[in-house]
Amino acid sequence: MFQGAAALSLDAKGRLAIPAKHRDALAVQDGQVVITAHPHRCLLVYPVPAWIPIRDQVLAAPSFDAHAAMLKRLLVGFAQDESLDAAGRVLIAPSLRLFAQLEKQVWLVGQGSHFELWSDARWQEQQEKMLALATEGLPAGFESLAL
Repeated sequence: MFQGAAALSLDAKGRLAIPAKHRDALAVQDGQVVITAHPHRCLLVYPVPAWIPIRDQVLAAPSFDAHAAMLKRLLVGFAQDESLDAAGRVLIAPSLRLFAQLEKQVWLVGQGSHFELWSDARWQEQQEKMLALATEGLPAGFESLAL
């Protein structure tokens, strides 16, 4: 279970050091992870076993449906298989860094089965949107949530 948000830095080679508490769970298959693009212009970081059923579901969508084809291009087309090195770092491919506008400062945000990786600027925007929920009301299904 991946949860919490951590401010991290990419090194000069575009590598991200995964926090020690998450390394073993993220790299359950020989240190392999999958990193792909998300429509909100962040990246998704999955352990391989969690990614495979999602990839298969995306690929099963009809190829002549324009929306499904776009999602396939985004989610599967950008997907990169990467390995954690001995220091627990993972390379973020240049194409993915460009897509998500990642610079040195980034945010790794746990989402249960995976992480989202945000640029600092986009994560700040997301926080403002999250705070706006207080005035807009909760999404369907959250009405009875007790904190």
